[in-house]
Amino acid sequence: MKACYKRRVLMFEPKLSVITIVYNNVRDIERTMLSVLGQTYSPIEYIIVDGLSTDGTLEVINTYQDRISKLISEKDKGIYDAMNKGLAVATGDYVIFMNSGDEFYDKDTVAAVFASADEADIYYGETEMIDDNSQSLGQRRHRAPATFTWRSFKYGMSISHQAIYIRRSLTEPYDNMYQLSADIDWIIRAAKKTKKIVNVNRYVARYLVGGMSKKRHRQSLQERFNIMKRYYGLIPTVFYHFVIAFNLGWYWLKNKRTND
Repeated sequence: MKACYKRRVLMFEPKLSVITIVYNNVRDIERTMLSVLGQTYSPIEYIIVDGLSTDGTLEVINTYQDRISKLISEKDKGIYDAMNKGLAVATGDYVIFMNSGDEFYDKDTVAAVFASADEADIYYGETEMIDDNSQSLGQRRHRAPATFTWRSFKYGMSISHQAIYIRRSLTEPYDNMYQLSADIDWIIRAAKKTKKIVNVNRYVARYLVGGMSKKRHRQSLQERFNIMKRYYGLIPTVFYHFVIAFNLGWYWLKNKRTND
């Protein structure tokens, strides 16, 4: 089994652009960077987009400057503007966003993803949630579907942003009309163009709970509703949200937390 794994990696080694965006997060940036720089997979282009941090984040980043492919440090207009800057300079065959505070699941994650199948348009896997102390909170409530299509987000974002690898030629800029949920729109647009999507059937990311979508939860939900309405229609979206609300309530009753 191990020999087969090594042979497949040698046969298919696409270049992966890993993009990290950060602003004033000196506490978590190094952990994220080390999870990228410590990958056993070699063809990785590492891009960091910093919003001109003032808390020591840049000093940490510069400690590893010889191992970073591109560093952009300048003011931006928000999360997705920063992501678009990273996407604009990426040159990899595939792209993934691993933002400050998040991590690859282990050092062999990227190698295992590309060893799972050749020439997919999208690879995806499961996500583990972690708290501020890097302690596991378990699997996300929205588990990755066995089979993913552009319609799979109708009951919620079933694949986290950190757990999906997309062929770069299929991606477009994030829509800055959305401030908190543009990643849902971005993934759907790419997924509609795909021919081959592969579930790698393993944990691929560790996601730090919280972030702006939690702090501005109502706005995030409104944006998500509008995105779903755009792709799935108004009446189906209203129905899907009743299902989402029921599932959320049931999960809370059983676990006393949401684990989004």
